[in-house]
Amino acid sequence: MADYTLAYNHVLVNEGGYVNDPDDPGGETYKGVTRKYFPKWEGWTNVDLLKQKSSFPKNLDGDSELQEMIKSFYEGNFWDRVKGDDITDQDIATSIFDFAVNAGAKTSASLAQMVVGATADGIIGPKSIAAINGYNQELFIAKFTLAKISRYIHIVKNRSKSRKYFYGWVRRAIGE
Repeated sequence: MADYTLAYNHVLVNEGGYVNDPDDPGGETYKGVTRKYFPKWEGWTNVDLLKQKSSFPKNLDGDSELQEMIKSFYEGNFWDRVKGDDITDQDIATSIFDFAVNAGAKTSASLAQMVVGATADGIIGPKSIAAINGYNQELFIAKFTLAKISRYIHIVKNRSKSRKYFYGWVRRAIGE
């Protein structure tokens, strides 16, 4: 079975640190957690307290409580929702999880289900897990990568301000 810590460490490389980009629909973000979409996340209290210090935002990574909150948040909101523990291949689990953090668990689950020919309802259950685990790993990664890129193209066509993120999203999708 796939290992959450390995997938989590991969995602952190992609998510980076603190950002407050006015063009980002999620607004203020710390390691991929957006204040707009997750305003009740308990880590925002720590972030707001640390903002008042001169070492902000560098001081965020040194707050061990905040780092545990991030890890727990990702596990409960993304890894568990895409059933990462039930996926046998680490690369497949990491890819689905990474896209869940980037685009939402339901979107990632739906794309994974489409790739393997399961009902694309955005909820990974036993049938989807069986289909994912029985699928050729290389073929899954290739098709899932193309599906992610297609999703990014759709976003950019519908929201021109997001165009500046496109190449970063594609690099993320192909695993660079």
